[in-house]
Amino acid sequence: MKNYLIKKGAVLLCSLFLIATATFFLMHAIPGDPFIQDKAIPEEILSSLRRHYGLDQPLHIQYLKYLKGALCGDLGPSFKYEGRTVSGIISDGFPVSLALGLEALFLSVTAGITLGAAAAVYRSRWQDGAAMLLAVLWISVPSFVLATFLQYLFAMKLDLLPLARWGTFSHTLLPALSLAALPTAVIARMTRANMVEVLGQDFILTARAKGLSLFSVIFRHALKNSLLPVLTYLGPLTATILTGSFAVEKIFGIPGLGQWFVTGIMNRDYTVIMGVTLFYSALLTFWVFIIDLVYPLVDPRICHAKQP
Repeated sequence: MKNYLIKKGAVLLCSLFLIATATFFLMHAIPGDPFIQDKAIPEEILSSLRRHYGLDQPLHIQYLKYLKGALCGDLGPSFKYEGRTVSGIISDGFPVSLALGLEALFLSVTAGITLGAAAAVYRSRWQDGAAMLLAVLWISVPSFVLATFLQYLFAMKLDLLPLARWGTFSHTLLPALSLAALPTAVIARMTRANMVEVLGQDFILTARAKGLSLFSVIFRHALKNSLLPVLTYLGPLTATILTGSFAVEKIFGIPGLGQWFVTGIMNRDYTVIMGVTLFYSALLTFWVFIIDLVYPLVDPRICHAKQP
């Protein structure tokens, strides 16, 4: 177990270093200037701005300063919002995205596993067909299209929920449903496919022959052995949802991390783009690492498997 954790931790650190490096050089390779928009700015002012933000220094010096700041949690100042730092922007936007993401994650995991398990238990019956039809529909419809439809139906036509903005719990329902639809469908299909395979194995047949109830067979034996692929998917899914869906947050006017990222792209606020990208990558690799720790609890054989 110790060697397993060391290897996974080393992979995590190397991944973050490569992502930070790639993000920095790709942003500096993009043509254009963060200080030039529609109106012309005198060259003296541009030179002063570049000198103030250290953009006049050699690229390798900027890179080393960027890495040092990232290690210390300092992602630099925003180019467009005077007096704001990237770390401050993330600390303001992430709690909003986190609250929305946790709600969407709970909905997707609960509904996805329930639908998938029901479809597997009632395979080739109408319950199976209905569950998989819903999954196909949710996979086919993009989140921003579903968000717009939900706004039209529940806010404009039925007047049951707020149209947009952020405040009370009712403001979170429509964006959470929009975020949860796709992962719910994916989890449902994965759960069904794996549980159908598990239900046909010998130990399940033996458990049924011993007289165990269907509930005990499903939840004590079949479901546990069907969740490894779902756990694999939960790593990147958790990071994606918790950092906020860019389109959904923009549609509902939610002041989360996704909205800051979209605004940063529109404003060419390079430090915000790099900082949010690095934060998202760190969260992604962290959750993948957590999932790797959970794997041995579900299947202890993983720790003892030979690594390639």
